[in-house]
Amino acid sequence: MVCALGMLACVSLSAFAAEYGEPNITTETTMKELRENPSIKGSGYYTYCNEWIEGSTQYDDTPIEGYVSYAAAEDAAEGMNLVIENYNRGVQITWQVYTPEEIAENSSLGMVQLFYYPAEGSGGRYAIVLPGNGSTITSEMEEGGSAASQLHAMGYTVFVLRYRSFLDATDNAPLDDIGRAVQFITQNAERFGVQAEGYAITAFSSGGQLAGLFCNEEVGWGRYSVPKPGALLMAYPVINFNEVKLLYHVLMDPGECGWRFYCSSVADVVTDDYPPVYFWYGKNDIILPLMDLQKQGPAFEKALQAHGVPYQMHVYKNAGHSIGTGRGTDAEGWLTEAAAFWEEQVG
Repeated sequence: MVCALGMLACVSLSAFAAEYGEPNITTETTMKELRENPSIKGSGYYTYCNEWIEGSTQYDDTPIEGYVSYAAAEDAAEGMNLVIENYNRGVQITWQVYTPEEIAENSSLGMVQLFYYPAEGSGGRYAIVLPGNGSTITSEMEEGGSAASQLHAMGYTVFVLRYRSFLDATDNAPLDDIGRAVQFITQNAERFGVQAEGYAITAFSSGGQLAGLFCNEEVGWGRYSVPKPGALLMAYPVINFNEVKLLYHVLMDPGECGWRFYCSSVADVVTDDYPPVYFWYGKNDIILPLMDLQKQGPAFEKALQAHGVPYQMHVYKNAGHSIGTGRGTDAEGWLTEAAAFWEEQVG
């Protein structure tokens, strides 16, 4: 009988392994191994944040540390393990933000997704993560997964948003995606086990420019009739696209007139009732100076001061662009400090 039970256990484990993947992702796991994990495949989590074409085999043999920044790799790998663990216990990971009818009418809406990391308990606050987008597609693993891992470890529910970018970002599409995502979470707050009020937006790079605009009532949260963000937490944010504005207009909205998100500096939309802000950037960031560094963080700080908005700003000596949670850099631990700032501001 003992032998029979042992054989049954082996068969059960084999069947489980065939249907579900093991949460054994490390920084050395290759992208092919990650993508072939049955639970990652089943979850729908998007892992092609470096390729122009989904399904590309270009990075099959590249380990996670190499596909994403070394400073984000450990947390990104842990973020993928959380996806596997949640999927294996029956949690729906991927949520479409738009309805099937809307997607049938406009196929680009199908890429707009929320990746759900539930907290251990219910009724707490949530964070929505807006990764950067490197001009093409959003960074769901590097910045999204790494931030989700750390915020989840602090007890928060986290949603990583995949939004429309590059040629799909016409007619202010990314702002609409953020607004629709927050509407969706707000309407389903009980299902997700979160408080609708007091949420934080955690944003990176160009995602910071979008988040900064969304925190303005007129063009952001008020326009979409959702609660005002409790705090804005940003890493190396783009505040002003500056010299690339014309290029963006030619690529995204040729021949169109009217306001577009990439035309505005976040510093120009700060108001007296703007949410509290925590942000940082590094002196060795090579991206922000290309768009005139003085029009980035320094200009944003002046605007926050002028309007009396509570904020914390850090300028690190060694903290480059696209490093996510920043392990092994001067910015290591920034998200823990940012979350404490968030809690202090929302009481």
